[in-house]
Amino acid sequence: MRLLGHRLTIPALIGLIIIALNVIAALGAPLIAPFDQADVVGDAWGDPDPQHILGLDNLGRDLFSRLIYGARMSIGLSFVITCLSFFIGVVTGFTAAVMRGWVDLGLSRLVDLLLSMPTLIFAFIILSVLGTDLPVLIITIAILDSVKVFRLARALAMNIAAMEYVEVARVRGEGLWWVITKEILPNAMAPLIAEFGLRFSFAFLFIAALSFLGLGVQPPDADWGSMVRDYRDMINLDSLAPLYPAGAIAILTIGVNFVVDWMLSIHSRSHGEGA
Repeated sequence: MRLLGHRLTIPALIGLIIIALNVIAALGAPLIAPFDQADVVGDAWGDPDPQHILGLDNLGRDLFSRLIYGARMSIGLSFVITCLSFFIGVVTGFTAAVMRGWVDLGLSRLVDLLLSMPTLIFAFIILSVLGTDLPVLIITIAILDSVKVFRLARALAMNIAAMEYVEVARVRGEGLWWVITKEILPNAMAPLIAEFGLRFSFAFLFIAALSFLGLGVQPPDADWGSMVRDYRDMINLDSLAPLYPAGAIAILTIGVNFVVDWMLSIHSRSHGEGA
């Protein structure tokens, strides 16, 4: 089987299937889930039955429904955060590489400052001061993640900016935005797409960690990290409830990494053939 002209490996195919199923669940949550995520439909920790295939949670809400709605929240947030972090990181990284001088120096030192701080602790401070509303959560994680994108984008752009066709565009009088979008970005797309998958996994796991610690998505909205936190006490009672969201986090992360590894191997082969 081939995708975009490249032969799919078995792990990549498995990863694509996992991603597709999760995206379908996230987009179709209101149609797939039998109940709303906040509906109390029975007794706490009700056993599985034909109507509630995974049972009920600590408040009597349907576990399967919350798992589906959790996919929408977890995946949707991670995607928005990753897109925003890439926009910030790629634009600033390319700008630093093209303009150089004090612009490059200033942006690089700011990135070094942010990288010197433990990410989780820095996020704790920001969210504790500004609150845990979704816009604050999105912007905080996106900025923290954009510094890693900046370093990759700057390194790629520095190599590409030294090429003759970029120098020709500058001599021709093309502006900064034109050089970035027409000359540098198309030639840096392959590694950036692979990095997007890695950054998505980071954002996904980071949101889950914050939610588990009570600083992420807040009730009554469901996300997989907060579900693990809510159900963790049931581990001692031989309940499978904590394993459902934890397993969903692990499976999606593995699926994304399968696809990223495949894309990186394609880039490595293409780079080797080009050399």
